[in-house]
Amino acid sequence: VDQWDWEKIITAEDRNVEYLKATVRSIFGAVKRTAKAVSDKYPEIEISLPEQIKFITTQELLDKYPNLTVKEREHEAVKEYGAVFLMQIGGKLTNGEKHDGRAPDYDDWTLNGDILLYNKVLDSAFEISSMGIRVDRNALMKQLKEENAEDRMEFEFHKMLVSGALPLTIGGGIGQSRLCMYLLQKAHIGEVQVSIWPEKEIAKCKQKGINLL
Repeated sequence: VDQWDWEKIITAEDRNVEYLKATVRSIFGAVKRTAKAVSDKYPEIEISLPEQIKFITTQELLDKYPNLTVKEREHEAVKEYGAVFLMQIGGKLTNGEKHDGRAPDYDDWTLNGDILLYNKVLDSAFEISSMGIRVDRNALMKQLKEENAEDRMEFEFHKMLVSGALPLTIGGGIGQSRLCMYLLQKAHIGEVQVSIWPEKEIAKCKQKGINLL
């Protein structure tokens, strides 16, 4: 995985949905500016991003598409809105299932999410970032209890967080190759990232006109 990781110290007052949304809008704005720079330099590349990113929770997504699978729900939402920040990932939904797994001692499940863009080349939801406000003492203890993982409280990190020795933060990762794939409208990660591929993969890509680096 190659990604830009970032972490920012925040205050207790910053631990709210509006602060999270403001941070997401800032990142999405940077993506839009980068997309414009790419299009300006390479006019043949038309990148279609909405004016604003859509915020929706995993529960709202389940309510909207109750008969679809997780990936199908993501695909429908991102195809409709173009860009989505899917919030509140980790806890159980009303159907008794989780939208996706998240460690109980990482993000606060009520204050996290994924940035998804509609990838027209692959006709799919394309995650470029997973991020969120990290757990504080209360969120950590609550989520560890939900996961029957309270034995982790013996770990040094957990003890430091509960004691107040660590700062409150928000952070995440932005997929570097994924973003390049999206902006340059490539179908395969091997078109933007140098790697070693099996001969079968190379032959399959050649048949489809995909040139691997």
